[in-house]
Amino acid sequence: MTSIRDAAGRRRGMIGAATAMFCVGTLTGVSPALHAYPVYGGQAVRYAAGAILLFAVARARRLPPLRLSAREVLLVVLLALVGLAAFNVFIVESTRYADPAMVGTIVATVPIIFALATPLMEGRRPTPHVVAAAVLVATGAAVTIGLGAATLVGVLLAFGALGGEVGFSLLAIPLLPRLGAIRVAAYSATAAVPLLLVAGFVVDGPGMLRAPTLPEASALAYLAVVVTAFAFFCWYDALPRLGPERAGLFSGFLPLGTIIAALVLGTGRPGWPEFLGAALVVGGLLLGLQPARVPVPAGAQPVEQPE
Repeated sequence: MTSIRDAAGRRRGMIGAATAMFCVGTLTGVSPALHAYPVYGGQAVRYAAGAILLFAVARARRLPPLRLSAREVLLVVLLALVGLAAFNVFIVESTRYADPAMVGTIVATVPIIFALATPLMEGRRPTPHVVAAAVLVATGAAVTIGLGAATLVGVLLAFGALGGEVGFSLLAIPLLPRLGAIRVAAYSATAAVPLLLVAGFVVDGPGMLRAPTLPEASALAYLAVVVTAFAFFCWYDALPRLGPERAGLFSGFLPLGTIIAALVLGTGRPGWPEFLGAALVVGGLLLGLQPARVPVPAGAQPVEQPE
């Protein structure tokens, strides 16, 4: 019975991680509608609306309120600062000095970071086939996105975005067992709002917020509902089920979401690099999700290593 529940949990985790990364990948399809809207003010509106929706879901599910410890408050603030606000700042600023494809390629190496860092943080060696799978997924994502060009400043800012992507997961892991996916997503989105408002005031001054046009309002609503509330919940629900080492492999779905969004919206047509990259991502996932096996004495039955 326990093995059945574990298998069901892994399936839910895989579906959730793939869904989350796919949804995040589609944001590039709606971004053109927000090119004229103040960037940081728009992100603050997005996270505020997403937080309201997440708190409404928590209330509907009758999740009891929890008093956060000082450590949990610190982790939530760091998560919002590093994984949400800083990530967005680095992404926006890096594209001023680097081709977006180069930025995407650097951020796409996140599966390799997870495959190496997670086991080392847990005091064990990296799993060889997971590391190989992470390299395959990152390569597939890079092929799909394209390499692009960049200045040194652009590369450094892109690595800052990569750090934000890593922090978005690793800083949430200690919070998830007690708070759960909905609360972690809601609290972090809420904490990101004032941080982004400060950044918006520094960059755009009082003009950081204005009434959006109908296309802008539609794009902000999509970001709030799908890319923030829904995708955040899916990702934070999947993390404890898979662990960041394997959940990180699903970041390969980011460029896949971008491709599908471009097809649906008519803003692009995939060619052979996109299909080759997608095939590499799928191959990496199939390799990385294979259960590891531990050495056993001769004549004994091999057993799967616990996740």
